[in-house]
Amino acid sequence: MERFLELPARSEKPREEGITHVLDRGLSLAEVDGLIEVAGHSVDLVKLGWGTAVATANLEPKLRRYSEHGIPVVLGGTLTELAIAQDKFDRLVEWVHELGLGHFEISDGTIALPHERKLEMIARLARDFAVLSEVGSKDDTGAITPPYLWVEQMQGELEAGAWKVIAEGRETGTAGIFRPDGEVREGLIGEITHDVDPAKILFDAPRKEQQVWFIRRFGAEVNLGNVPVREVLALETLRLGLRSDTLDVASGERRAPLPEA
Repeated sequence: MERFLELPARSEKPREEGITHVLDRGLSLAEVDGLIEVAGHSVDLVKLGWGTAVATANLEPKLRRYSEHGIPVVLGGTLTELAIAQDKFDRLVEWVHELGLGHFEISDGTIALPHERKLEMIARLARDFAVLSEVGSKDDTGAITPPYLWVEQMQGELEAGAWKVIAEGRETGTAGIFRPDGEVREGLIGEITHDVDPAKILFDAPRKEQQVWFIRRFGAEVNLGNVPVREVLALETLRLGLRSDTLDVASGERRAPLPEA
């Protein structure tokens, strides 16, 4: 990367901060190659969305391709929820081992899972995997989880052994930490990050305006998830202040987002 400009520092892969977590909705091998060619240096983790790992016809070659380029893969949390609901969790864990994956996502956004049981599962998984545990509901009908509960659950899941906690926003950016129209729940984020280190949180942020908000709030090294494949390089330019939306980040300033005109 050309460095004649003064740009925000970016940590090297494998990163603990500044993670770009990319959503693979069902890419072909050619599309994987295209992603890697253009922005592989910016991809820290790929999620095979929902249950696509079960339905796709190219799972094993795709996993090999990502592995060849040093990009870890995690299966979607919805698959974990289905396995739990069908009492097939142990078999899912075995399968993830068989696939050679080092990350595991656990969520409870669409099933009733007692939190104590979730914590036990996280502790068990953390012995073998880097665990991403998702907090927040996928319900986008306006139901709101109170901030103190977000904090309690995130703290508990990190203490149980989660590598990162995911702040739920869905792949649409319309639930959890976002209002149904995609607007960031700024007060909620403020209360969460008052008590939970933002470096331990992976914020779902599929939309550009959401990514801009988080970068301007927390800086270039904020962890962002559910990033669409075609937006990976665009996100990296936002992190580096190479777009007007975050030019202030590159100039050494950091402020909350301005309202859109």
